[in-house]
Amino acid sequence: MTSTQEHFIEGNKAYAAKFDKGHLPLPPADHYAILTCMDARIDPAAAFNIPLGSAHVIRNAGASARAGFRDLVISQNLLGTTEVLLVKHTGCGMLTFDGETARDLVKKNKGDKAAEEVKDLNFLTFADLEAQVKDDVEWLKSRAVEEGITITGWVYECETGKAKRIV
Repeated sequence: MTSTQEHFIEGNKAYAAKFDKGHLPLPPADHYAILTCMDARIDPAAAFNIPLGSAHVIRNAGASARAGFRDLVISQNLLGTTEVLLVKHTGCGMLTFDGETARDLVKKNKGDKAAEEVKDLNFLTFADLEAQVKDDVEWLKSRAVEEGITITGWVYECETGKAKRIV
């Protein structure tokens, strides 16, 4: 067993010993979803004061609306959320490379077979943080499935812990 797995098990034991939220319903109580980055420096529950059971928190590399779209459709249509807060952040890794660079790294690290598997993958990188927030919000708003859903775009500052609304 790896040290990560041991830490996981011990952490879960401590959490489960104090857990008292098993009664919470499946749909989020406050009817919203946050789509944010998977960056380990962001703790959405703490940063935005989200109690357990209040919201869906969807995470992916770069807080991509396109990558998170399936999850948002499920959140809204099966579980009743009516608002989306898209939250990207400063210092995002998706600002630091492009698709070609990613494909080259996969080939270097994992070989030709792996490179073939990602040859057509859109890594959804971006060069301008605020412009990408606006683009993702506009993209979501252009989907018929998003009609009647409130969608806003934000930037979380990893350096300060503050969030500001962009759109």
